[in-house]
Amino acid sequence: MTQDRQQLISRAQRALVAMQLGRDDDALDEVAPSSRDETRELMLLLFEECSTMVTTLGDGGSAPVKVQVFDETGEEVSIDQADPPVRTAVRTLLAEVHGNTEAAAEQVEIALASANREEVDSLTLQALRWTVRLSAECLERDLPVTEWISEALT
Repeated sequence: MTQDRQQLISRAQRALVAMQLGRDDDALDEVAPSSRDETRELMLLLFEECSTMVTTLGDGGSAPVKVQVFDETGEEVSIDQADPPVRTAVRTLLAEVHGNTEAAAEQVEIALASANREEVDSLTLQALRWTVRLSAECLERDLPVTEWISEALT
């Protein structure tokens, strides 16, 4: 593993701990990028891990995995009605789940090219939240979780 990759994982681990403690701002501080490339790599790392856990839950879980999108009032909405960061997160995750890493990377690139800082932060928080929730579900069902994630969250 390269030093850059290890540093990225270490930052992601610290952000996951902050998320688990309910400290969104601290999580964002941990992964604050020094470049757009770092943001892209972090997003792709998290969505890849989320995809792996979704697949694991689908294969090894007793209940199917369902992706739902909710608006600010808590009502379920179609993906096209969701806020742009949520839409991007769902599309990126679905691309990864279906093995289309290139399409996932394209979704992240589009977001980084067109989104403002607040929207990028929202997308980052979504990826971190899903990582925390999916890993908790996997661990609860005694399913495997990538070591660096389980180290951060247990």
